[in-house]
Amino acid sequence: MAIAITIIGCHSLQLISKPSASTAVTIKLSGWGGSPIEQKLLRQVLQDFEMQHPTIKVKYEVISDQYMDVIKTRLVGEAAPDVFYLDALEAPFLMSQNILEPLDAYITPEFDLGDFENTLLGNFKYQNQIYGLPKDYSTLTLFYNKKAFAAAGLNNPPTTWDELRTYSQKLTGKLNKYGFGEIPELARQAYKVKAFGGQLVDQNDYATFASTAGLQGLQLVIDQYQKDRSSAQKSDVGTNSGIEMFGQGKVAMVIEGNWAIPYLTETFPQVEFATAEIPTINNKKGTMVFTVAYVMNKQAQHKAEAWELISYLTGKEGMQKWTEKGFALPTRKSVAEKLGYDQDPLRSPLVAGVNYATSWQLGKYPAAIMNNFDNQFVSALLGQQPLKQAMLNAQNEANQQIRAME
Repeated sequence: MAIAITIIGCHSLQLISKPSASTAVTIKLSGWGGSPIEQKLLRQVLQDFEMQHPTIKVKYEVISDQYMDVIKTRLVGEAAPDVFYLDALEAPFLMSQNILEPLDAYITPEFDLGDFENTLLGNFKYQNQIYGLPKDYSTLTLFYNKKAFAAAGLNNPPTTWDELRTYSQKLTGKLNKYGFGEIPELARQAYKVKAFGGQLVDQNDYATFASTAGLQGLQLVIDQYQKDRSSAQKSDVGTNSGIEMFGQGKVAMVIEGNWAIPYLTETFPQVEFATAEIPTINNKKGTMVFTVAYVMNKQAQHKAEAWELISYLTGKEGMQKWTEKGFALPTRKSVAEKLGYDQDPLRSPLVAGVNYATSWQLGKYPAAIMNNFDNQFVSALLGQQPLKQAMLNAQNEANQQIRAME
């Protein structure tokens, strides 16, 4: 598929001229499904766009399963949508294949590119060109149970990881079975790899997380789970996610994203919770940032209209409409300020984290790196093999798979 994608990227298609006002052009937009409320909200924003752009109609398609596989297959078959969601994790590969339309030539000074958070925009730049504009994002932050903290005599959230471990021990066995809910996936551990100077991938996109520096941050997780016995995985307490661990009262603290706020409010209204920035590790602030962009298919026949859609959805007006309900955080600084998220008691730690977050990107071959890390790190967490050996196994296997794909 990678070879086929490369080949179609070399095709050149003639642009079709912009239609007259009496002829409506249809732009196909594809994305994955969110909650019913989010889907309804996006459709309202698209209706507003069509009202303001009577010569453009938007055909919105939700791809429910295997989203990226479907998109890549359609790109190969020249049947991909004009505009589609692209997760930052998948962006490096697609940007390198010459199948996305560079957006630099469409961006005007009025669009105010400098209003975007640089950390987020950087995920969609390749060889000095912009291929996507981030529509929203979330960092990770610490969620803690206020009643559990009060019962344990804790007045403030922990500010260092050592404090978090101490708090976790005090909270274990009280109102909650465990003090802390651990999610042993690379998407939640990558900032710990970097806390002591480790890196996830090298300049050639090979895995390099098993360095001595990288292991220092991961060892903190192993020690808390095996020695302190004050943290738990979702499987230890019979839940499906970190949010459920927290919402069901199985753990007093968990590290989650913005999506947890509406979920907890709606599903577990009895839980009194607060948020705080993730405690520092090695005197360094750290978190993850996850973001998604709107990108344009290079084969789109109505590129001017496709850009009108992207620029509206990521412009100040469209972005405010999309993010004002709090399901996602705006990637534009002015919109975040206007909505007051930087002052919101629950969301301000999430907003603060974007300035120092580790972007969730793993080079051109993320699946090989992510899958091997996740499998081996769980093995180390359970004590089935030493951490160093587990991570070396994961790194070597990932790099072997990457070499086979190159």
